[in-house]
Amino acid sequence: MRHYEIVFLVHPDQSEQVPAMVERYHGMVTDSGGAVHRSEDWGRRQMAHPINKIHKAHYALMNIECDFPVVEEIRSAFKFNDAVLRHLVISRDEAVTEASPMAVAVAEEKAKEKEAQQRRDAKAVAEAAMRTEAAEKKKPEAPEAEPAPVEEPVEAKVEAEATAADDSGEVAVEDAAAKSA
Repeated sequence: MRHYEIVFLVHPDQSEQVPAMVERYHGMVTDSGGAVHRSEDWGRRQMAHPINKIHKAHYALMNIECDFPVVEEIRSAFKFNDAVLRHLVISRDEAVTEASPMAVAVAEEKAKEKEAQQRRDAKAVAEAAMRTEAAEKKKPEAPEAEPAPVEEPVEAKVEAEATAADDSGEVAVEDAAAKSA
């Protein structure tokens, strides 16, 4: 059996179908008595140049060991699958099992993104703590409440106003009599 390295690009709208496609191709290889030495999903990436006015594609890599008719069957499956934009099959001298440079780069990107997300989360928590601290400092201490004046009942007010009017009327009459005399 020979060793092959297969890379294929899938239409970005069909990205959710990639794991099923890879599983189907793995099944073709293992059913014929071959072996899958390495399988990598590089994810959706920007292409160097557009293909059919598409600028991104989902990349996948497989290193397999199988007979030539199986590789021809996989090529035929690629050819008749509209989701596969391009494919490349390379014959290798021996099985390659270590991670590819692209897979290492993808892992580093994910680690950086995870670290950046953790930094953003920590910053958001710190800012929220600072805002609550500032709000507590701005909040004035509650002054001691002065006792509210006790209002007289309405009836007492009416009577007091009536007597004041009566008194002022009598005073006015007395002032007028004093001036005329």
